[in-house]
Formats: sequence, structure tokens, C-alpha cells
Amino acid sequence: MLALIILFLTALVTLFVGFAKKPLLTLSLSVLGLLGTAAALICQWYHPSDFLSSYEGVNMDGFAILFSLVAIIFTILIIFSGFEQFKSRLDHTADYIGLLIFSLFGAIVMVSFQDMFMFFLGLEILSIPIYVMAGARKDDPLSSESSLKYFITGAFATGILLFGIAWLYGATGTFKIYEIQQFFMEAEQISSLAYVGLLFILSAFLFKIGAAPFHFWSPDVYDGAPAPVTGFMAAVVKLGAFGAFIKLFTIAFSELYDFWMPALTFLAILTMFVGNLSAIRQVRFKRLLAYSSIAHVGYSLITMVVLTNNSALNLWYYLFSYGFATIALITVQMIVNDREDRIEAFKGLGRANPFVGFVAVVALLALAGVPPLMGFFGKFLIFADAISQNPALIAVALLNSGIGIFYYLRTVIVILQKPGVDNEIEQSEFKTTPLQLIVLGICVLAMLFGGGLLMVH
Repeated sequence: MLALIILFLTALVTLFVGFAKKPLLTLSLSVLGLLGTAAALICQWYHPSDFLSSYEGVNMDGFAILFSLVAIIFTILIIFSGFEQFKSRLDHTADYIGLLIFSLFGAIVMVSFQDMFMFFLGLEILSIPIYVMAGARKDDPLSSESSLKYFITGAFATGILLFGIAWLYGATGTFKIYEIQQFFMEAEQISSLAYVGLLFILSAFLFKIGAAPFHFWSPDVYDGAPAPVTGFMAAVVKLGAFGAFIKLFTIAFSELYDFWMPALTFLAILTMFVGNLSAIRQVRFKRLLAYSSIAHVGYSLITMVVLTNNSALNLWYYLFSYGFATIALITVQMIVNDREDRIEAFKGLGRANPFVGFVAVVALLALAGVPPLMGFFGKFLIFADAISQNPALIAVALLNSGIGIFYYLRTVIVILQKPGVDNEIEQSEFKTTPLQLIVLGICVLAMLFGGGLLMVH
């Protein structure tokens, strides 16, 4: 709870500091507050009995601390990588950094909730700032369109979620997830209200994470939103949503596993195929990342379909590895800075700026799951944990991984090619800022050596 207090105050201070019109001061204070939040979480890890560790509907247990620390790391990296864009293209640096931190606050509430009311509150705090930031580029119609689409689909998903929570409360008489679990364990006959409520809640979750067939908003929003916002959605929003997803379904709905598991199995397979097959046809980089993200949602759902003692930790590690690769690629996209966001604009990057080109190649190979990169170990943990219980599902996942390698390698080849005579992006335009170099350095080190976390695992 102390971490949430620090984070909330950080967001408020960041917004008020914006009146001073000093971007570096805003950056310094916001990052200092985020580091203070991380320090509070680490202290809570070692002193879990602290009186501020939990309060009513929020409990900072080990699960919540792990997901929250990663979300903070990703947020700092995104603030660093997008700082120059916040200053030069979006105006109001403090507003956007403050909104990012408020959204992070919602993500942490989502992974630490103990009752459905706090879960809903966290989801809304997470989502509302994104609605605003997605439309931050006022001179770009695509940005306004992405904001509107995300708001409409988000509001629709919220309505479905509230409907599901109402039905669930009608069946169980409580909002607390452990009491819901106890109710299902002791009930001789479960009301149909509970099943209807579960289906509505599941549908809302699938909307939020961008799983097929609820994924249609994702490519347009990723494509139209400013690059830092796209990175935040792909890394932090997905982390918070999946953390809440696995927590709710492994606690409150664990006794109904046989009911929701077959549907989730089918949707995981559908999501993998939709994401990978659609990505093959893309010529715009952020749309490629959007469909790639959909495919990775399918892989992540395997941890939900095949529940084991390691499912939550495997999901955490997979999203950890995915987040670093995605943030690296979003940073590279900002460096290339092509208005049309074409994959062809990356041609010659490896020769014009070898370090940036190297990071882009490593990130793409990490998403493809090529050993010995961190992305490989993320997939390996999920597949190895699930293969004994559902080998057919893992076979489908391996097939989809093969499809994914095709479009990732195609982009790698573009990066390593010589720039063509008609290439509109000159080599001198591949410019980086010191903060972007720091982000790329951290990401590439994580992707290359992050497999060492398996020792802790």
C-alpha cells in the first residue's frame, strides 16, 4: 500500500511540476518517484508483515510485487525512450508523463486487487489515461481515430465487465475473490448466474488483452497512437491485464476450470493463428508489432489453459521478456522516425547505425524465440510446463512460432540490406538521444542475458 501512495503522489507532483515548463525537472522527479515506489515494493518483499502491505481490497503479496516491479521498469524505459518526442512533437511533457504514471498506478492496483470493486477501479485508472494519450498527436487523424476506437471498444468492454460482475455478485453474494472461491468450493449446485457472469468477465478480459476474436481494435490503436503510448500499451497494459486475468481465474474461478478451459483453449489457438497469419501481410511496422502482439497473447494464454504451480511465474517471465523486446523495437521505430511507419524505411539501418541495427535484430529474434535469447526461454518455460498435459496445443504453438519466424526474419533482412537509391530515409537521419541509447542498452542486455533469471526461477 505504501508503494501505491508514493506512486500516486509521484503522478500528482509530476503534473504540477509541468507548470514550471522544465522538462528535465519533470523527468527527474518522475523517475525518482518511480524508483522510490520500486524501493517500497522491495522493502515490502522482505518485510511482508508491514502494516501498509495491505488495506481492504489491495494486498501487495509476492505475486503483485513481481508484476509491479516489472511494470515500473517498463514505464521508466518508455519515459526515457519517448522523452524527446514528448518535448518536440506532443507538447506538455509533464501531462503525458503524469498520465503514464497514473496508468501504471491502475496496472499495479489490477495485480494486487482482492475484490472485484478494486479490480474494476484499477482497470479504469489504467484505461482512461490511455484514451487521452492515444490521441496526443493532434495534427494526425490516425491518432484521433485510434483514441476514439480505443475509447469506444474500451467502454464496451467495461460495460460487459460490469454486467458480468453484477451477475457474479447475484450468484455468490460477495465481491471478494477468496470468498467467491470458497462459495464455489462449498456449493452443492452452482447457479447459472455464475456461469453467465464468468462468460461476461472472460469476454471483457479478452477485449482488454486483444485476443481473437476481440482483437479488431488493436492494430488501428497501435498504429495511430504515438510510439511511446504504443510501447506502454504493449508492455505495461498487457502486463497488468494478464496479471489480473491469471489471478482472478486461478483464485475466484479455479473451481470452474473445467467450464472455461475448453473455450480458452480454442481462443488461444485462434489468437495465435490470427496474429501470425495477419502479421505476414503487413507493410507498416507498428501494425506488424500489433499483430505480433496478438500472437503473443495466444502464447501467453497457454499458461491459463494448462494451469500448474508454475503458471503465474512462467507468465511473468514471458511478459518480462516480451516487454523488453517490444520497448526496444518501439525505440528503434522512434529513431527511424518515418512518417508512414513503413518497414522499408528500416532498410540500411544496420549499416547507418550498427548499434541500433543490432538491437533491432536481437529484439526481432527474441520475439521469434530464437535461442539463446530471453524470448526463447520465455516460450520454453511455457511450452515445457504444458506439453505433458496438452501436447496438441503445444504442437499448434510450435507451428505458429515457425510462422512467426518468417515475418520476423523478413524484417531482419530489411534492416541488414544496403539502403536503396530510392530509400527516402538518409543514413544521417538515424539519430539517437542519450536516453534512447540507455534504453536500447538495457533492453539488449536483458534480451541477451535475461536467461540467467531462470536460475532464480
